[in-house]
Amino acid sequence: MPTWKGAWSAAEATAYLEDATVPIRLACNRPNGGLWMLSLWFAYRDGEFLCATGADADIVEYLEADGSVAFEISDNDPPYRGVRGAGTVSIEPDPEKELLHELFERYLGGTDNSLADKLLVEGRKEVRLRIEPERLYTWDFSERMKDV
Repeated sequence: MPTWKGAWSAAEATAYLEDATVPIRLACNRPNGGLWMLSLWFAYRDGEFLCATGADADIVEYLEADGSVAFEISDNDPPYRGVRGAGTVSIEPDPEKELLHELFERYLGGTDNSLADKLLVEGRKEVRLRIEPERLYTWDFSERMKDV
């Protein structure tokens, strides 16, 4: 079970993560020693973050070499609040693109759009990134930004 610190209780943070429809910002190490960051849609379930991406995406290669990650989920508009942390990633095939379908529902309300037409095409291989957090930190600037 991860360690929670910061402004919110684990229950408050879980409620935020289950409702948030901003991407997770995910940082990892590249095999050449550099750093990489990207944004992905996510679902938060049973204390883990689940993301979908193409099996041939660069991030898959990077995470296969080193599954250590840092991440942040935060509001894009004031007052700023969110969750950040670190953990490890495992990669699983998702041949039926079940998670990707779920994420289209969560973020866009369905699959009736051109992005879904492109990503849900038959023959495109999809994987599931399962992020198991080890440390989590929450912050909420609502009080000090109430006039913003």
